[in-house]
Amino acid sequence: MGYEAILFDNDGVLTHPTPTTVVRRGVREAFAAFDVEPTTEAVDRVVHGGLTDLRRICDHHDLDHEAFWPHREARVAAAQRRAMETGEKPLYTDVDALTDLDVPLGVVSNNQAETVEGVLAAFDLGDRFDVAYGRTPTIEGFRRRKPEPHYLEAALDDLGVDDALFVGDSNADLLAASRADCDAAFVRRPHRADYDLAADPDHVIDSLADLPAIC
Repeated sequence: MGYEAILFDNDGVLTHPTPTTVVRRGVREAFAAFDVEPTTEAVDRVVHGGLTDLRRICDHHDLDHEAFWPHREARVAAAQRRAMETGEKPLYTDVDALTDLDVPLGVVSNNQAETVEGVLAAFDLGDRFDVAYGRTPTIEGFRRRKPEPHYLEAALDDLGVDDALFVGDSNADLLAASRADCDAAFVRRPHRADYDLAADPDHVIDSLADLPAIC
């Protein structure tokens, strides 16, 4: 089965998932920029919750959530870059298998665009990918995350292809691929050993090293 291009999620696919402790550090630094010391519960609601949780926490501390948001994005992205440098967020070793793929490659991540750029720089992957997308540091950018197909469709438009494969590790990835009319490959990393799939992907793989055989 031939594809015109292959696109990849980042966290849990190219790099190990970001530890929650790393994201917490970034969120605390964002609040510190406003001289606010939130409780651990409040921090976790910002880390794991949606925009409604964010508004409630910001309202509680008399902060404008729209003014706070860019700080949150920048500080969390910076915390993740440091985690790459210290080894807290390493690259999966099977990313080397991508050299055996002779079609255009791309990255489409729900993480910040700044974090995606940091991954390409930290692990010297800039020349390996033809296009890379993360979310813009705005509330609208957050809303456009997968399973919305916005960034995936933008990457496909940039590459000028119709028949592509998207490799992910979540139901959000599979749904985004379906909405963008892409085939989907689910990579079952150890952290997804017991993960329940909401739909059957076109391929299930254990490693990126399996891709050349199916592509």
